Amino acid sequence: MIADHTVRSYDQEITLLIRKVLEMGGLVEDQIRRSVEALVAKDVDLANQIIERDDAVDALEEEIDQFAIRLLATRQPVAVDLRLIAMAMKISNDLERIGDYATGIASRCERLAADHYVRPLHTIPRMALLVQAMVKDALDAYVKRDSERAMAVWRRDDEVDGMYEALFRELLTYMMEDVRNISSCIDLLFVAKNLERIGDHTTNICEQIRYIRDGQRINRMAGAEADAVAES
Repeated sequence: MIADHTVRSYDQEITLLIRKVLEMGGLVEDQIRRSVEALVAKDVDLANQIIERDDAVDALEEEIDQFAIRLLATRQPVAVDLRLIAMAMKISNDLERIGDYATGIASRCERLAADHYVRPLHTIPRMALLVQAMVKDALDAYVKRDSERAMAVWRRDDEVDGMYEALFRELLTYMMEDVRNISSCIDLLFVAKNLERIGDHTTNICEQIRYIRDGQRINRMAGAEADAVAES
C-alpha cells in the first residue's frame, strides 16, 4: 500500500510539473499575441500591461526550476522521467526568453505609436501567428512526448526565417529611399527580429522534447536524415 501511494504521489508530482510548464507556455503565447495586437493598434496601454505581466512569467520559471530540483533530489528519477524533469527546467528557460522577446515588442509600441508606418503591417502579424502556433504545437508535443510532432514544428522555423529575411530587405529599401523612414524601420526590424528569435527558442524546446522521448538531439537526427537524403 505504501509503495502504491508513493507511486501515485510521484505521478501526481510529474503531472503537476507538466501543468506548470503548460501554464507558463500559455502565458507567453498570450504575451506574443497581445504584444503584436498592441503594435498594430498602437495601443500603448495594452503594451504597458504586457510589460507588467512579464514578472509573472519570470515567477513561473523560478517555480518550475525549484520544483524540478526538488523532484530530482527526492525522487532520484531515471530514464525518461529523469530527462522529462531536467528538460522542464530548460524548456521553462526558453519560455522565459520568449516572454522577454514579447515584452521587447511591447516596449517599442510607445515609440511607434507616435510615428507613421512605412507600409501596412502584414508580415509582422503573420510572423506572430506562426510563432505563436509553433509555441502551442511544441507544448502539445511536450505533453504527449511526441517527438515526430516536435520535429514537424522544428522544420517550420525555416518559414519564420524566410519571412524575416524578406522583411529585412524590404525595410532596408525604405530606409535607403527616405531617411525619414529610418527610425520606424529600425523599430519594426527590432520587432521582426524578436519574433524570429521566438521561433529559434521554440526550436530549442522541440530539441528538448526529442531528447526526452528518444534520448537523442533533434539537430543530430536532422543532420543524419539530410545525409541519408544526399546519399540516396
